[in-house]
Amino acid sequence: MEMAVRFEGAGKRFGRSSVFGDVCLEVKAGSFFGLAGVNGAGKTTLIKCMLDFCSLDEGRVEIFGKSHLARGARSGLSYLPERFNPPYYLKGGDFLDYALKLQGKSVAREAVHSVLEEIDLAQDALSRPVRMYSKGMTQKLGLSACFLSGKDLLVLDEPMSGLDPKARALVKRKLRRLHEAGKTLLFTSHSLEDMGDLCDSMALLHEGKILFSGAPREFCGDSSDMETAFLERIGGASCISTISG
Repeated sequence: MEMAVRFEGAGKRFGRSSVFGDVCLEVKAGSFFGLAGVNGAGKTTLIKCMLDFCSLDEGRVEIFGKSHLARGARSGLSYLPERFNPPYYLKGGDFLDYALKLQGKSVAREAVHSVLEEIDLAQDALSRPVRMYSKGMTQKLGLSACFLSGKDLLVLDEPMSGLDPKARALVKRKLRRLHEAGKTLLFTSHSLEDMGDLCDSMALLHEGKILFSGAPREFCGDSSDMETAFLERIGGASCISTISG
């Protein structure tokens, strides 16, 4: 089966401090893959290295069989960063038009309205400046841009950030439809429940190493739930841990 993303011995350091090392992961084309870990585990840095926003110190990354450094290697993906801050002076509609123009795409207004309706972003939001948006509205705008891109690979760093329960449910419904359509998803999440609901496979990055890689049901093992399994796997059953990017 074709691999959408492959990390081979990936390592990153900042000075003498190692962020992660010898990371080997594979994301199959058409699959949904989740990356879990505590605050500062290196999940966002790993994604940034994949996107060449920062450089690897060792190893390599392939995107659909091409080196992530190759020209055009990232043309088949759409990315939503953990901290999504669109230009505050743009209106929502202007941002979507600009984002799609950068990708050489032209999307019918009906398709835009359809996506907004799917994730519960009001149509009149497109005529309002982004600076007037709530955190949840801003997140929905970024997700809309990714969904409208039509790319085969979505890379979403904390995609549910700032979303209320209704929006979370609708975004998950939209993602399931994309899964059925054969799209690939690589995402990080605060919520282990979301990973259990959405993922074919997942990995746990902790203290710079991959502690687990496999199906969510395998992650739980003999534990009663994923949160308990998470604490047991990181050796922190006696502490309270927040999963973040």
